[in-house]
Amino acid sequence: MVDTQHGPLAGFTVGVTAARRAEELGALLQRRGGAVVHGPALRIVSLANDSELLSATKELIDEPPHIVIATTAIGFRGWVEAADGWGLGEALLARLGATELLARGPKAKGAIRAAGLTEEWSPSSDSMAEVLDRLLEQGVEGRRIAVQLHGEPLPGFVEALRAGGAQVVGVPVYRWLPPEDLGPLDRLLDLTVARGLDALTFTSAPAAASLFSRAEERGLLTELLGALDRDVLAACVGPVTALPLQARGIKTVAPERFRLGPLVQLLCCELPARARALPIAGRRVEIRGHAVLVDGELRPVPPAGMSLLRTLAARPGWVVSRADLLRALPGSGTDEHAVETAMTRLRTALGAPKLIQTVVKRGYRLALDPGSDAKYGDG
Repeated sequence: MVDTQHGPLAGFTVGVTAARRAEELGALLQRRGGAVVHGPALRIVSLANDSELLSATKELIDEPPHIVIATTAIGFRGWVEAADGWGLGEALLARLGATELLARGPKAKGAIRAAGLTEEWSPSSDSMAEVLDRLLEQGVEGRRIAVQLHGEPLPGFVEALRAGGAQVVGVPVYRWLPPEDLGPLDRLLDLTVARGLDALTFTSAPAAASLFSRAEERGLLTELLGALDRDVLAACVGPVTALPLQARGIKTVAPERFRLGPLVQLLCCELPARARALPIAGRRVEIRGHAVLVDGELRPVPPAGMSLLRTLAARPGWVVSRADLLRALPGSGTDEHAVETAMTRLRTALGAPKLIQTVVKRGYRLALDPGSDAKYGDG
């Protein structure tokens, strides 16, 4: 069932690790009904005053490259602006105008043209893999290739060019560093470990690496990997972004087109497909991250109630003891009265008390419709 009334992401919570374009991604998710938690895993630091960038710029002006690859718009613009600041702007643009310019995608292409230059070629996929395939097919033996780095390693890209006989000059325009304020990132990490998120989005490989690094510092790496492995969907904007996650054995999903819009559309398909839908007391009940759809009506449920509901839904139709339900409640202690209190609130939140039956002296069960085979599923 498509939730057209509330949006396909209604009832789901999505984490955003991006530093750049986080507001845009968050707005796209919220427009489709999702709740968003932002914890930037990185910050971008310009290298306008960096000796490495100055050195690479002078080297390319003095020793012309055969090919220059612009990988990001912000990086290419930053490079030209930094060169202007050093009095090398005209010399750099003259040099770039006399070489073969490749743009990784439309945004890099736009930055090249804004500088008064024209690109030789740009891939339709916005993929560095396609750029690499083209270069290797043409042959790079003895060619001098400048690559505008975009704050992260390009896995295998530079190595493949060098293996093909090219001389590669890296142009480091900006770097990724950990955020100055770690609070939002820590909150995102805590929510992931506690399964308070349904999906975690990544738009750059360094963001994933930074999240793992912070988890390790806090002694939460094992718990983080467990959450991403089983319960929290890792959604990446593209295959390069997914590499640090896949290297740790995490399964990821990515859209065919490496853009924010397709990433959000992918989540609109993946998350509802992962939700548990059951026929209970004559109603269709779909259990989402922080809410439940009861016959298409969105019913927000408190965290304690969701814990109880998920425990009951793991064995739909079977009686679950108060002791087992108590163990499912976060920080509930040993008083089984906490189960009764949370259950009352859950029933109120669902707006349909008959969905959950009390079995005297035994516990509670979902009132699964007769004839449903869900009772015999593994949940």
